[in-house]
Amino acid sequence: MVHPWTVQDTAVVLRRPTVDDDKYSRGVLGVRTGSDAYPGAAVLGVEAAWRTGLGMVRYLGPAVPTSLVLQRRPETVTADGRVQAWLIGSGTDAAVRSDAETEALRGILSSSLPVIADAGALDLVPGATGPLIVTPHAREHARLRAALRLSEVAPADEGARAAAAAETAGALGATVVLKGAVTIVAAPGGSVTAVSAGTPWLSTAGTGDVLAGAIGALVAGARSADDLSALAAAAVWLHGRAATLAADDLGPLGGPVTAMDVAAALPRAVAEALSAP
Repeated sequence: MVHPWTVQDTAVVLRRPTVDDDKYSRGVLGVRTGSDAYPGAAVLGVEAAWRTGLGMVRYLGPAVPTSLVLQRRPETVTADGRVQAWLIGSGTDAAVRSDAETEALRGILSSSLPVIADAGALDLVPGATGPLIVTPHAREHARLRAALRLSEVAPADEGARAAAAAETAGALGATVVLKGAVTIVAAPGGSVTAVSAGTPWLSTAGTGDVLAGAIGALVAGARSADDLSALAAAAVWLHGRAATLAADDLGPLGGPVTAMDVAAALPRAVAEALSAP
């Protein structure tokens, strides 16, 4: 059975900071994303993480995206140190990844910390041993299933999409966030959630990087990462709602938004969810 995710579900997952919190207790996300070819992915993921709410973002990446991240978000820390979760892979290409970077990513994926793996890190996840969320779109999901020796799926069939995501989650032992107009969040234990809080205006470059940053923020800031699928579904809802809010600002029928517009609207989506009955 597929559970439809709601604003009330999101409200239960979100953590409101208290007077006893500091930047470390609110969560520190390590981000290893972006490349000289795709530096914007790093900027968007870091921006989204900050906008979703956490205590600190540590960005570790090449010189060009590091410079752009600091220009956009000077509060970002670019020195190595302790983190509560990792976001890896956005804006990277496995075909040109160095051996040193591959070794570093494998180390992250074999640690005890939760990892959100996107885009250029998805080829490494079949060997992961730690808590894991993967965020493929349809083509990436097909490649991941092929690596796991699972059958092909008809992408237009929503029931088949949900069943396939659940099968992938079970085979991988990880939460699968299968992106689309309706995003499927499948847990390795078998539960499946559908999140359709978005708008067609969301179909634009870079919004997947924003989603990955939002998921990373919620996972890093959670008091417990036992239910990664709930954290992922909440982030998907916030992402979709932020896109709707940004588009609705342009008129009653909505209007074109960019990935950065979606990131900028995330605080409003968080506030709306926290005020839900």
